[in-house]
Amino acid sequence: MHWAHVGLNCRDQRRTEEFYTRWFGFRRARVVPVGDRQIVFLRNGSAYLELFPARDAPDNPGGADGPTQPGSVRHLAFQTDSVDDFLAALGDAAEVTLGPLGFDDVIPGWRTVWLRDPDGVIVEVGQGFRDQDALELDAAHSSDHAAPLSERDGSLHA
Repeated sequence: MHWAHVGLNCRDQRRTEEFYTRWFGFRRARVVPVGDRQIVFLRNGSAYLELFPARDAPDNPGGADGPTQPGSVRHLAFQTDSVDDFLAALGDAAEVTLGPLGFDDVIPGWRTVWLRDPDGVIVEVGQGFRDQDALELDAAHSSDHAAPLSERDGSLHA
């Protein structure tokens, strides 16, 4: 199994598409007409974003495939070589909501910033993250069973 895409509810699909193509290297992969609307798929390597037109009417709380209100995803995460270079290029194109923060105590060189896209979705941009090697994962898995659930959820930020 592999990650397929994240669906985003967009106030303005064109503006959201421009944001992700300009700043995160996505390109349009497919457009699916649905009545008088369309769903736009963006691709960057094996990562996909699925852009839906938002419907935030009070009588439309959401369907079987999730909420329809704009900005209903917690966050998306991307990696870059340099958070500072990314922020310099970004300028005032998006609001930084948190950070940049360093997580050197976990992984030397790991640094992350969070910002808000045009629809209010939080986007995490980090540098230096790496997977654990097999021995570290085995050790973490062994200690997971002894730790209380609140310490086992893997969260670095709430």
